[in-house]
Amino acid sequence: MDATETLTPPIPLRRGSGRIAVLLGLVALADFLIFGQQPGINLFLFALAVCVGILLSATKSPSPLMVALLLGFSVLASAPLLEAPSPIGFALCLVALMSIALVSGRLMPRRLTGLPVVFFRFALVIPVRLAADIRKYLATPAKRSSLVELRRGVGLWIMPLILALVFVLLFAAANPLIESALRSIRFEVLLRLFDLWRIGFWMMIAIVVWAMLRPHLKRRAARSQAGRPFMIVPTRNTPLGHASLLRSLILFNALFAVQTLLDLVYLWGGADLPDHMSHAEYAHRGAYPLIATALLAAGFVLVAMRRGGPGDHSSLIRGLVHAWIGQNILLCLSSMLRLGLYVEVYSLTELRVAAGLWMGLVAIGLVLILLRILLNRSNEWLIAANLASLIAVLYISAFIDFPAVIARFNVVHSQEISQEGPPLDLDYLSSLGPSVIPALDLYLQMLPGYMVDKRNQALAFRYYLVRDFERRPRDWRNWTFRAARLETHLLSPAAIAR
Repeated sequence: MDATETLTPPIPLRRGSGRIAVLLGLVALADFLIFGQQPGINLFLFALAVCVGILLSATKSPSPLMVALLLGFSVLASAPLLEAPSPIGFALCLVALMSIALVSGRLMPRRLTGLPVVFFRFALVIPVRLAADIRKYLATPAKRSSLVELRRGVGLWIMPLILALVFVLLFAAANPLIESALRSIRFEVLLRLFDLWRIGFWMMIAIVVWAMLRPHLKRRAARSQAGRPFMIVPTRNTPLGHASLLRSLILFNALFAVQTLLDLVYLWGGADLPDHMSHAEYAHRGAYPLIATALLAAGFVLVAMRRGGPGDHSSLIRGLVHAWIGQNILLCLSSMLRLGLYVEVYSLTELRVAAGLWMGLVAIGLVLILLRILLNRSNEWLIAANLASLIAVLYISAFIDFPAVIARFNVVHSQEISQEGPPLDLDYLSSLGPSVIPALDLYLQMLPGYMVDKRNQALAFRYYLVRDFERRPRDWRNWTFRAARLETHLLSPAAIAR
């Protein structure tokens, strides 16, 4: 099978001048809102402006109801940028704008399961879309002749402008009023516009925005010699055949059963471990390797239950696969419990929060694989469902101030406060940024009076965190809900450390 990469037919340039005006307006707005500024509400406002620009540039004007729905969707998807700018929030906002561009260009697939492929094809075109349109624009004979005339016109102005500049300099030397007027002109402001970083920023914004205004898809035209897809079907005795898969699943189920039994006895049941091993060590040793095991198992299941494979013709293989997926789900739950036990002994960190979320996503993915098999769905459905769960988790996570959550958890469960957990690691807490200030205030209020050294250390860290927070840029374009909440806390009586 050979394949060639082509572009979908271009949208007619009936609104070419309007799109160019929208593009220039959005680039200028991006320069005003974003360039040289800290991220904040400016990203949210620019995302809404791009959404409006996409709707204005649509080849066929959408209905008022569709406009309202797309604007509402843009606000909802960009809301994480209001809470606090983050890579996750930026990625979700970009995906939302791509979706709106596809809807306006009538390029959305008929089935939602086809969205991942369509997004991938759209993303491939984004870096080259503007350059391709400029090249096509300049390739027409009329435009080539107009460029020749433009060059001639510019050439005719070179000598007059040079002589006019000489005369202005001479007049300035002879007339103090003209000299004063020239000195009042702030040429450094004009020179800033020709900063290479600024021009690069304009180009990046123009490339991405233009692809949204004129959406296209990369289309792959495949040709097969036999006129149909070529597929290798393993025979019964090959490594992927019936006999091999049956033996593999029996062996794997037995191995996983041993691990599951050990977890049920020692992890879930709380049985005593050998003298040289603690429950924390038992939990730490298994949290991450077991997730890798579950991922490897998921890949094997997809191979075993492929369309037309042995799993479609053998109820025994299907039963073993179902049992194995169930053991893998229990394995993920055990990994989460292991992580929880480890956190109780060694506190919470950002990496451990990410590991917990990852374990949850793996467990969801295994459940979706089981549903795919039971409901006889396609791999496209499986990919789309996993992406939907990933987007849902990322969207919710974008609103959570994880440093604040981690700090409060560690304070409440610290040895100084609860008399049970580990000592509070103030060095790590201070590395999380100003979001931990409310947790530090709680720590200072609950700390016993005799722990003078701990109090002084916490007060020192708090002082530097507050100082860094108050030194942040105060421009309205940098405003976020998270910073506003922290500022409100610092003005409240709860912020007064006793």
